[in-house]
Amino acid sequence: MMIDIFTHVVPQKYKIALGKVDPRAAATTDQVPTLSDMAKRFAILDRYPDMKQVLTFTLTGSLILNDPAHAVDFAKRANDEMAALVEKHPDRFAAGVASVPTTDMDAALAELDRAIGQLGLKGVLLFTPWKGTPLCLNNAGPIFEKMAAYDLPVWIHPMRPIERDDYRAFYLDHVFGWPYQSTAAMTYLVLDGIFDRWPRSKIVIHHCGALAPFFDERITESFDSSATIFDMKYAGKLEKPLIEYFKMFYTDTALSGGTAGLMCGHALLGTRQLLFGSDMPYDGQFGDRILRNTITSVEKMTIGRPDKEMIYSGNAMKLLKL
Repeated sequence: MMIDIFTHVVPQKYKIALGKVDPRAAATTDQVPTLSDMAKRFAILDRYPDMKQVLTFTLTGSLILNDPAHAVDFAKRANDEMAALVEKHPDRFAAGVASVPTTDMDAALAELDRAIGQLGLKGVLLFTPWKGTPLCLNNAGPIFEKMAAYDLPVWIHPMRPIERDDYRAFYLDHVFGWPYQSTAAMTYLVLDGIFDRWPRSKIVIHHCGALAPFFDERITESFDSSATIFDMKYAGKLEKPLIEYFKMFYTDTALSGGTAGLMCGHALLGTRQLLFGSDMPYDGQFGDRILRNTITSVEKMTIGRPDKEMIYSGNAMKLLKL
């Protein structure tokens, strides 16, 4: 069995409601038909009969959660529709992930309780940056505290719009900037002491740990040398060496089929922190190619079959209490 921990949807009823207040966002969603058209999505999933998906919202569909006029209403709509999809198609979907408004923390916490306690969703998706700053305990601490109490994960997804490029229109932010945004959130959370304050915290970082696996030694050396040379103290109250906290994040296999990157992520995080995740349906075949290539990349990893089975499904079942 395979459980795809990081896939995206925009339920049809939600998309229709979104189109009434933000036609551009709804039209953008239509560019990837398998986000909303379940018949087309299932036609692809029929090629993978042993797979179930965990559903998260898209960046485009969730931008309205930053709008004070609509955020609370659309968070409720998102969670209702997500739960309905999982309930209607238990053979396709293992779980759904909650959304919360970013405009009102009290409303976000109340909706999180409803989404988990009443609707049975299995965690929450947060985007980074949050209101222009990296996701951290200063801006989202109460959500992380609540999720630690629930012993359920927080999914983190980078969100800087892909049209915002630093140079020419080569999608640099999308390809290279998004992993940086995820890594910035990881670093802020680590230095804020999240794992010391709430040891049960479970955080799923997208794209195989972002930049942390490749820069693991640089993380240690750079922070240590900055403290020595420039007196830049960063983590005096942390209980463990800095890099040990980066190893506490969970992550996915969503590298579009890159086995070398998976092995790099595995070297830092190990088998138990790595979960199968494809990023479906974001490819030129609306999900089919990225699923196929992600499975191939896992199969090419130079690890044993028991480890691969943990990555495919065992870790997700334990993390989500399935």
